[in-house]
Parts: sequence; structure tokens; C-alpha cells
Amino acid sequence: MKIVVLAGGLSPERNVSLSTGTMVAEALRALGHRAGLIDMYFGLEGGGADESFFDAPISEAYKKVSRQAPDLEEVRRSRPGDSGSLFGPGVLELCRMADLVFLALHGTCGEDGRVQAAFELLGIPYTGAGYLGSAIAMDKDLTKRMVADVVSTPGWKTVEYTEGDIEGLVKTARLPLVVKPVASGSSIGVSIVHTHDELRKALTDGLALGGRTVLEEYIKGREIQVGILEDKALPSIEIIPKQGFYDYENKYQPGAALEVCPSEITPAEEEKVRAAALRVYQTLGLSVYSRADFILTADGEPWFLEINTLPGMTPTSLLPQEAAAAGIDYNQLCERIVYASLEARKQGR
Repeated sequence: MKIVVLAGGLSPERNVSLSTGTMVAEALRALGHRAGLIDMYFGLEGGGADESFFDAPISEAYKKVSRQAPDLEEVRRSRPGDSGSLFGPGVLELCRMADLVFLALHGTCGEDGRVQAAFELLGIPYTGAGYLGSAIAMDKDLTKRMVADVVSTPGWKTVEYTEGDIEGLVKTARLPLVVKPVASGSSIGVSIVHTHDELRKALTDGLALGGRTVLEEYIKGREIQVGILEDKALPSIEIIPKQGFYDYENKYQPGAALEVCPSEITPAEEEKVRAAALRVYQTLGLSVYSRADFILTADGEPWFLEINTLPGMTPTSLLPQEAAAAGIDYNQLCERIVYASLEARKQGR
């Protein structure tokens, strides 16, 4: 099968995406597919799309994720003759030539339904959830509104603010809170705040990410995440950061967090958290695969935080670890995503 692995893009998570894409492309080639990796934003030098792309060497330079998220303004400046399109030269032409596009994208450029909608209009098969479920899941406020009746989720308030609104928000806040952008992943822009000064800084920093922010009740407990593959929950994984919380750096630097899979929780707790993950997945109309994040409190209650429709597949990512605990190795995981996605597209999901 000819497969385009689409990665990078114009998102704060582009470095994570390129790492995912490199791993996926190598796995697909090991399975016998003709798979090529391309950065969605930069595309092909010269723009000429031809069959040689599917057999071109894949650099391993992207595998390691840097400690800091990229400066997107710098990324924009480095693309000559910016047309305003998120698709670089030759990208759509390559995707039309392929039997399938494996979406290794993360964040607002690729996980929010826009790329999926474009491919639906062009008749290009792609991996993962459809455009509507992807768009809903990317919006933390809308997701919580939709699932609040089927799972426990921390209380929240979504605010759209400017610099002049920050002092008023600080004065009326009930601490502690988790401050997070409405549409971002990899914990970029997320802060746990216990003081008014910490909240003031988090809100000030949030302006750079658009100023639309979720202020969420802080729930103390264990960080448990549950992957879903082909409508079935995988064994859960517990995240224990060595310092702070599971932020961008702790996610992608090897050894920064202890990851225990399967989670060392009771069978009853495991059943509850898996069932909650499936309810969210089904309520949002997702398909193929995803990963849901929870806090498990001391009384055994799972509190839903968010769900990712294109979870990471980097060397430190969680979904591959959960799949391995279920007896599915990395290459098998990639292949199952490929064939489940083809079936989902046929069924219009």
C-alpha cells in the first residue's frame, strides 16, 4: 500500500508530530508498505510530487523531541513565499497519489478536524476519527459540555479575555485551579495554580495562545490514562512525574516521569476508568483510536479531563505502551490503525 505519513504542520506540537511521523513511517515500511514522511507545512522542495517520494530515505533526526515547544513565528518565517495555506508545496498532490494518509499530526494543525474535512471533500482516505468528532474533542469546553452527563468531570469555567481582564479574573477565582488553553495538547500552556500570583502569570502567558482558556477545578489524585483501539479500551497507564506535573517536558524527555502499565489500581477501578473512557469516546462519535486522561481520586472515582483523537506515537508515548500491555507491538498497532481507518472511512465514520 502507498501511504503518506503527514506530520509537522503549524502547531506548537509540530516537533512531537515529526517524532511520531518518523516512528510510524519506519513501522509501516517494516510491514512492507511504501510509506513516505512529509512535513505538512513545508511540503516538497520545488513542489514536484512523484512516485519516488514513497521510497525516499527517512531521516531519524526528528525522533528526539526538544525540551521546548517551537516558536511558530520563526517556523512561518522559514517557509519562503508563504501562501497562507497550511498545506505546503506538493502535499495535496502526494496525498491524492496515496492509498491512505496516516495522520501523524498533533494539536490545532491536524487534530482539530480541518485537515480531516479537507480530505473528506477531496475523497482522500485518512487515519483516525472523522472531522466532526475531531473538532469537538479538540475543544476542551465543548467536550466537557457534551460528556458531563455520562462521566464525572471537574467543574470548569471557560473565559475569553484580554490583558485588561486578568486582575478581575484573579480576584474572583477560587483556588487551586488548572489553567489550560481551550484548544491545545501536549500540556502546552497548562498550569496548576495555587496562588493569585501563579494565576496571574498563567493568564498572562495564556494570551500568547489566544486568550480563550479553561479554568478547571483542581482534583487531587493519580494521573491515569486510557487508550482505545478499535472501540475497545486498552489497559490503563499511570503517570508519576518525578518533578511537578505531566507537562510538555515531562511528557517527551525520557526518564522524566515514571509510567506504570498496567496501572497498579484495583480491578474495580480499572473497570470504571476503562468504561468511562469508552463512554466519552462513544458520546463524541470518535472512531479507530484515541487516548483519554483522568484523575483517579482516593475514593476510586475517575474524573475525566480530556481526550486526544491523534495520540502521540513517539518513543516515550503512552498509547504504544498500553497496546504492548495488551500484546500488540508497535508495528502491529500501526497496521491495525491503518486497516481500522480504511473501514471507518468506508462506513462514513
